[in-house]
Amino acid sequence: MGLSSIERMTRTLAREAVDQVPVAVSPWGATQARWRQEGHLAEGEDVAEHFGQDLRTGGWLNGCADLDFKAEVLEETDETILVRDGNGALLRRHKLHDSTPEHVDFEVKDRSGWEARIKPFLVELDRRRIPFEGYRQAKAHAAAKERFYCWAGVAPFEQMHPVCGHEYMLMGMALDPDWVHDMVMTFADFTIRHLEVLFAEEGLPDGFFFYEDMGFKQRPFMSPAMYEQLVQPGHARLFEYAHSLGCKVILHSCGYVEPLVPGLIAAGMDCLQAMEVKAGMDLVKLHQRFGDRIAFYGGLDVRALISNDLAQVDAQLARMQQILAAGAGYILHSDHSEPPEVDYATMRYFVDRGRELSAGH
Repeated sequence: MGLSSIERMTRTLAREAVDQVPVAVSPWGATQARWRQEGHLAEGEDVAEHFGQDLRTGGWLNGCADLDFKAEVLEETDETILVRDGNGALLRRHKLHDSTPEHVDFEVKDRSGWEARIKPFLVELDRRRIPFEGYRQAKAHAAAKERFYCWAGVAPFEQMHPVCGHEYMLMGMALDPDWVHDMVMTFADFTIRHLEVLFAEEGLPDGFFFYEDMGFKQRPFMSPAMYEQLVQPGHARLFEYAHSLGCKVILHSCGYVEPLVPGLIAAGMDCLQAMEVKAGMDLVKLHQRFGDRIAFYGGLDVRALISNDLAQVDAQLARMQQILAAGAGYILHSDHSEPPEVDYATMRYFVDRGRELSAGH
């Protein structure tokens, strides 16, 4: 009899042998809509369960500063909408496709704006920020299916830029590092303060899944030294909190972040996801450097899936086999969420063939 998803994920995150790799999928909403239209998914069917995904997530906290602020629509066209939110951020969102919003402007540009406009909202507990019902339902679903359940949410880097944008945040790292450090630690404490209440009332997760997009093509957003000085202390506080509860830490970052990995490991990261190939990340190289300390999740080029060429998919799965041969600790996933160009048959092949090739590792 094979392992349950909980057992499989637990052993994988501890870099122990499993019956087959755990699997995760993350098709875009538009991808799921296409597959439903083609008859591959029933209306309302859970795509993660359809592919037998081994982990589930829930519990994302609402980190918007002013929860009472009513979003202001400043401009709207057939394709986009320009909105000012409760952080004082002016963001343009696309209506016709899934994408990150365009950063237009921010009220917070420096320490004074942060201290006047944002920080006062973050230093006290506000139960409205905690999705008790959503966490409870997702946790119960995971338990019923014997899936590994992660609390999922953003960590300080992804909490800061919605407040002041990447440019002002990065300029602050260089010109006023104490301001950025204060933001990092404020958000770390904010997260723990609210999770303590959530977990006390709804129970603990099996693991933590933090989202921190800290890189772009061929470069991280900051140097390793700057990471270690400013961001790592917040990560260490969060990761130590997770470990104190007996939970492993999965950290997601798009972009090129290899130079930051030693600092992330020192902070307590247990598993790196997603290792974006087109940004310069190399799963095999990363495993050679760090496979004795962390597990890996993803890192297989989504462009092979987009090609719908099974020979290209096989070539990516061969990379998975290469790292499995060198040691345990891998979760099957592409290096990015799967866009609507990916055929259902390609995704089905990727998942099923990956399980087959990994059996016994």
